[in-house]
Amino acid sequence: MTDITQAPTLPDRLSTDPRSPHHVAAIFEHDVGILFNGKERFDVEEYCISESWIRVPVGKTVDRKGRPLTVKLKGTVEAFYKPAPAAPAPQA
Repeated sequence: MTDITQAPTLPDRLSTDPRSPHHVAAIFEHDVGILFNGKERFDVEEYCISESWIRVPVGKTVDRKGRPLTVKLKGTVEAFYKPAPAAPAPQA
């Protein structure tokens, strides 16, 4: 992982799907966290902060092209970079 100070600014809208126009590969070089209604979500496919929604998969259901079916949930959305884990202390 690289340092958080070198991370690009998080956009208003971001998608994990590389085919999406809202996908920014440079951001995914860092750990991104999403708070939805005050709780951290780990299954977010896409988010929009200004419109206050996230898109999450519905179970294991997929469409005919093999992509997960998603549902849009509305609520308070916050995106942040997770801090890099501390390196373990060297053992003597």
